[in-house]
Amino acid sequence: MSEPILEINHLTTSFRIKDEHYAAVDDVSLTVNKNELLAIVGESGCGKSALAFSIMRLHNRAKIEGEIKFKGQNIAGFNTSQLNALRGKDMGMIFQDPLTALNPLMMIGDQIGEILLIHNKNLSVNKRKGRVIELLNKVGIPGAEHVYNQFPHELSGGMRQRVVIAMAIANNPELLIADEPTTALDVTIQSQILDLMKELKEESQAGVILITHDLGVVAEMADRVAVMYAGQIVEIADVYTLFENPLHPYTRSLLNSVPTANEEQSKLHVIQGVVPSLQNLPREGCRFSARIPWISESAHEKNPVLHEVSPGHFVRCTCYKDFHFPDGQKEEHNHVIS
Repeated sequence: MSEPILEINHLTTSFRIKDEHYAAVDDVSLTVNKNELLAIVGESGCGKSALAFSIMRLHNRAKIEGEIKFKGQNIAGFNTSQLNALRGKDMGMIFQDPLTALNPLMMIGDQIGEILLIHNKNLSVNKRKGRVIELLNKVGIPGAEHVYNQFPHELSGGMRQRVVIAMAIANNPELLIADEPTTALDVTIQSQILDLMKELKEESQAGVILITHDLGVVAEMADRVAVMYAGQIVEIADVYTLFENPLHPYTRSLLNSVPTANEEQSKLHVIQGVVPSLQNLPREGCRFSARIPWISESAHEKNPVLHEVSPGHFVRCTCYKDFHFPDGQKEEHNHVIS
């Protein structure tokens, strides 16, 4: 096994609502190795982005507990100047919305150049410009020298996302976090962005965390997958195991919600209910139980923990042993991995 670049131990991120703190990320432990892409999947509101922002220490008013070990150092206790030395250099992030991630009043070349200058004060103006042009070419932006002098509003969504990627990889980070990097892009551009991320991972041997709700993207890109629900990791496995032998009721429900071409008349499975709000999250028992009411209460653990059911395959709560879809509903196995 490759050496870990990131180790998260019992990470809890809580936000204050009125006079109380509520955990949006609840006791999460994960490892990301060099040259590995870990996908984190789940519905909107499950805590994926809150986890990413916690790792990068970008929450202003959250209470963060637990360990975030980057290359063996616990950065959870780092001050702002220590974090600024890491962010943009050793740790990069591709944000979900490139329009809000870019400064509308700065030219593209200046924005990427600023990242280089912050971490390398000795870089000459000419060398800096050369590196920016090189990065724009690397992320597949045509007419890089022209784009260098453009503003974000002059570029398409796909081009802006490429600029954000260029900024994230400018200093060859060892850890790259991509938060829904292809959400607002059309399928062709999405595919190009994913290919680019794959190349970057292999070239630089970086560890990558990809946050997404798109299971097709996960099947194509990931080495390992962590499934998140209501602030907790409910299942972790390598990508082949997760698609071929999903165990947690939530994972199976997600996979069964993906349209397949097998049967023209087959009904799409819809998961009952919604992810509960932060204030209404059940803090005891199985958090998914309310959405599978046909499964007996006795099937759930009082305090569900992750069980290693096979090497590297972890599942939370014992309810997976008794889970079935209601009314004889057929379970589709999505063999989307080639």
